[in-house]
Amino acid sequence: MPRITFTRRQALMGTAALAGGLAMPGLVRAASRPMLTHGVQSGDVAHDGAVIWGRADREAEMWVEWSTSDSFRDAHLMPRLPVGAPTDNTGKMALTGLPSDQEIFYRVTMADLSDGTKSEPVTGHFRTAPNAARDVSFVWSGDVAGQGWGIDEDRGGMKTYATMLNHNPDFFLHSGDTVYADGPLQERVDLADGTVWKNIVTEAKMKVAETLDEFRGQHLYNLMDANVRAFNAQVPVIAQWDDHEVTNNWYPNEMLDADDRYAVKSARLLAARAGQAFHEMLPTRQSLSEPRRIYRKVAYGPLLDVFVIDMRTYRGDNTANDEDGGTPFLGAEQMAWLKRELTNSTAVWKVIAADMPIGMMVRDGDTAMENGANGDGPVRGREADIAAMLSFIKHGGIRNTVWLTADVHYTAAHHYSPDRAVFQDFEPFWEFVSGPLHAGTFGPSDYDNTFGPEVRFAKHPDEGQANLPPSDGMQFFGKVDISAATKVMTVSLMDREDVTLWSTELEPALA
Repeated sequence: MPRITFTRRQALMGTAALAGGLAMPGLVRAASRPMLTHGVQSGDVAHDGAVIWGRADREAEMWVEWSTSDSFRDAHLMPRLPVGAPTDNTGKMALTGLPSDQEIFYRVTMADLSDGTKSEPVTGHFRTAPNAARDVSFVWSGDVAGQGWGIDEDRGGMKTYATMLNHNPDFFLHSGDTVYADGPLQERVDLADGTVWKNIVTEAKMKVAETLDEFRGQHLYNLMDANVRAFNAQVPVIAQWDDHEVTNNWYPNEMLDADDRYAVKSARLLAARAGQAFHEMLPTRQSLSEPRRIYRKVAYGPLLDVFVIDMRTYRGDNTANDEDGGTPFLGAEQMAWLKRELTNSTAVWKVIAADMPIGMMVRDGDTAMENGANGDGPVRGREADIAAMLSFIKHGGIRNTVWLTADVHYTAAHHYSPDRAVFQDFEPFWEFVSGPLHAGTFGPSDYDNTFGPEVRFAKHPDEGQANLPPSDGMQFFGKVDISAATKVMTVSLMDREDVTLWSTELEPALA
């Protein structure tokens, strides 16, 4: 597809607005025109619309215009949206009635509610999903600003975002750990090579997040990075969460009695505040029936449906995960939804966007397990939900499912087959893992043979190495390309320097 280009003024507008907002003294700023503080974002693109996000430096009216031309000739002005303290001056607006498979240019302006003074507009771009078959390309990754590695401007900031932007993807699937609310930053970190990593540090990033404003501050911190803002202005996001949006390895009934960093001990209370901040700070579509719901389907034409699932909110406690009768993982309502939506999908490819891998053993301390895996053997604990879903996919004749995830801070390609598995009532499928996007690099994981995973490729630090900084270069993302002509899905595992580490072509099973 043709690459969209912007003028230098358009490209720098978001950065200039943010820099001005951070540097301007409070008194002068309050008397001046309003501004957008952290760029713009779009997300959850459909064939006829998308969600647009912006944040003002004060109470204001959010004005959104869209056009099919970057000159904004014949621009369409949406109804105005007041923003203020209840949402930390953020606003989200769903654009509707857009033409399908069309480059859309939008601009956001904030108008002071007291005197009508307007900000400089900040522009963005996305392409609506197609109704007819065309080539589709997207990227995915997860894990941002974790393990003490924040924004070091001397090292170029969060550079993987710039690498992904060079591919001009249709959208970005953020596979979770969008922030590290449990990971305070230090200004300086001494590295093994004798150099110093220098973090930008904000008040919110100096402690674990407990209040709503502190959770908001985790997201606003990442938006300080120029690479992130430039990426957000041109590439729509499909965002999901995992644990670090709240706290490491959390589950709803958890009490953080042993963690002296927290005055708030209830994980459920922390998750409620974190969930509000997540939806305020990201361009997600929200359901009136469950406003904080993460799971949803994003349809992207006849070649692709993306099923975003939530492996965090509905789970039972983190135990040894060896309950013979199973224990909650996805939850009954989400399971029913996923079965229904997979059955009704007519797309060639069905991507299940998971926030945790299936067969890699992710531990919570010495005895508890964090994901579904629990060691070799028959289905137990949380594996029951995975087994039920895989069996349903097989017996429902649902073809061409691919699982994408992040979470474990390295990149890998896994093939699952009943021929290698203890549980055998499923069809072979692929799972691809990629991350971190900008966090510490770890690995490798142990594997569980319940569903028969085979590691076809993996790149991670050597045994004994852990939490390598982004400056070591082991930052990863994945890229998916689907051909309209052949319907073949090509999955590539990439690194920050844009090197293709491994790639495979998946032939679809067609009726």
